[in-house]
Amino acid sequence: MQQHNFILFADCIPVKGFSRSIICDTKNNSYHFIPNGLYEILEKYNGKTIDNVKKDFNHEYDDVIDEYFNFLIDSNFIFFNSNPDLFPKISLEWSSPSDITNIIVDYESTIHDLDGLLPQFETLKCSNIQFRFFEKISLSFVRSMAKTIDDEKSRVISIDFILPYDDDFVKEELDDLLLNNPRIHSIVLYSSPFTVSYDSLKKGNEMGYLMYVEKNIIDEKHCGIVNEEYFYSNIKLFSESQHHNSCLNGKISIDKDGNIKNCPSMAQSFGNIKDTTLEEALNYKDFKKYWNISKDQIEVCKDCEFRHICTDCRAYVEEPENQYSKPLKCGYNPYTNKWEEWSTNPLKQKAIEYYGMQELVKKDA
Repeated sequence: MQQHNFILFADCIPVKGFSRSIICDTKNNSYHFIPNGLYEILEKYNGKTIDNVKKDFNHEYDDVIDEYFNFLIDSNFIFFNSNPDLFPKISLEWSSPSDITNIIVDYESTIHDLDGLLPQFETLKCSNIQFRFFEKISLSFVRSMAKTIDDEKSRVISIDFILPYDDDFVKEELDDLLLNNPRIHSIVLYSSPFTVSYDSLKKGNEMGYLMYVEKNIIDEKHCGIVNEEYFYSNIKLFSESQHHNSCLNGKISIDKDGNIKNCPSMAQSFGNIKDTTLEEALNYKDFKKYWNISKDQIEVCKDCEFRHICTDCRAYVEEPENQYSKPLKCGYNPYTNKWEEWSTNPLKQKAIEYYGMQELVKKDA
């Protein structure tokens, strides 16, 4: 093996952080920590031989280098071939045929006219919709919403429902709703007395999971949380994050009052669905203001090893007047590699007060 060229699998992509790096396995949706020294070797010597590496280091670190490559081989991150030019790196270009890739629609006391909105979703070529309810709703209403979208010609591929827990919801009925509506990606019930997930009810398909979570969601201010649960190491997110904001790019939202926004949590609106179409709102100046702010531009995040598998929030940031400030609800420090509770960080208290989150933080504590 020492004499053969080692090649990093194209879908295993290293990302350098301030004090450690990761390899993102975008095929298996996983990531693995590596030292920055190994990152540098992979970047400089990919396509060379292990002997090349050892020789350049004057054979002073042969044992460490052997340890590195044993790890890479055991993890199935590399293979060996005498013609490395036959295996180019994977393209990280990103594009979408849709004007809008995802839509969030919030409901409280007002019930938006879905029949009137669906043609607008189709005009924007949207494929993913999230319906979020802040008040209890009947399962029959949810079923009717799914039926309304059940058109074989629709561009919508996935629908997520986020609903408050209700004792009247029978699990068998929820399972039936998922199984008989192929476009439903997930049903999440919050404020549940327990937390449990039932994955992939649609056999052979990643879509179709039912989740009960104890966390409460009172309003849109609960958005923007950054933690390991929300990391996705797939090529779609990874490549999009190279060029765009990993949360706001291609997004349009309707808040509970019908205001059209980039995200329901953001202050700025671009009209109301009563008198403005989604397409008109999309064309307003500043609607796409945050779409091209990538993690490589955001303070602190640009030094984080997780930046290309992490979501990003511009609605709630540590310095409200700085659009390139770190997300407020992130408790990770890439300089120490430690996670801490964001809401108790004394440096974040001014921002928490600015956004009026004092009560929310108390309830989540």
